[in-house]
Amino acid sequence: MADIVSLLLPFFGLILIGYIAARITKQPAEAMGWLNTFIIYAALPALFFKLVSRTPFEDLTRIDFIATDLAATYSIFIALFVIGRWIRGNSFADSTIQSFAGAYGNIGYMGPGLALIALGEGAAVPVALIVCIENAFHFIVAPAMMAAAGDDTRSRRQLTLDIARKVALHPFILSTVLGFIAAGFHVPQPEAFQRFVDYLAQAAAPCALFAMGVTLALRPIKRIPVEISYIVPAKLIIHPLVVYLALTAVGGFEPVWIYAAVLLATLPTATNVFVIGHQYGVWQERASATILITTALSVVTVSAFLLAIKSGLLPT
Repeated sequence: MADIVSLLLPFFGLILIGYIAARITKQPAEAMGWLNTFIIYAALPALFFKLVSRTPFEDLTRIDFIATDLAATYSIFIALFVIGRWIRGNSFADSTIQSFAGAYGNIGYMGPGLALIALGEGAAVPVALIVCIENAFHFIVAPAMMAAAGDDTRSRRQLTLDIARKVALHPFILSTVLGFIAAGFHVPQPEAFQRFVDYLAQAAAPCALFAMGVTLALRPIKRIPVEISYIVPAKLIIHPLVVYLALTAVGGFEPVWIYAAVLLATLPTATNVFVIGHQYGVWQERASATILITTALSVVTVSAFLLAIKSGLLPT
């Protein structure tokens, strides 16, 4: 248990420091602009490029792994959509955001730091693949679903072009594609360039976790949604269990790949869910509350899954 605490203390401690700093200094949300820009456009892309470019190319082409992980994640999405739309009678748009709240984890900000600290460098490739491919799918599914709901007034052609542009030009995906190219063609990287990338990559996890704490402090809970009763267990417990069962059922994956996918699935609702809700004017306050609640409770659930992994309760 002491090992688990030593792993999680710096991780969640950075979030807590960000939360406290925001509460004490009372800086406006706009003050986070440049830090978020640095994280999204420099630090995290450098981390993904580093992880992918220095990995044997054959490890980067595990379509079976990413397809299984996506199938597990979107099974949660579909189940929550069915509950929201046809059991509880929510609108199509509301049900879409609720589904993202239960299936879209904070894998970009929290995933690399946690997985690399807990599992070591062997988790680098599955983390990079999951973060980039899942984010690409979310960027496609979100506007497509909202268009189907009638909340996106763009033409079909404009919507398709905007989705393609958003996916192709996203810094996470661009950096991963460049990493694939560097790994596939064995592109030599000068030592000075490698050091530059390393410096940026080392800043990714601390800055991202601190920024997340600040973001949580700037979005206090105003309304606790009824849907939290099934979204929280779906995101924090059922999602990682479904990922674990799917990957072990398919088989043929290294244990560290399975554990990396499970750890990323344990992460709380992504802040991007609030961004999507805000963009379309749907389920905004409740999305914010869901993010805060799942993040607070994830301290317990992530610890429990880490303990299960370390103690062998989740055999591969």
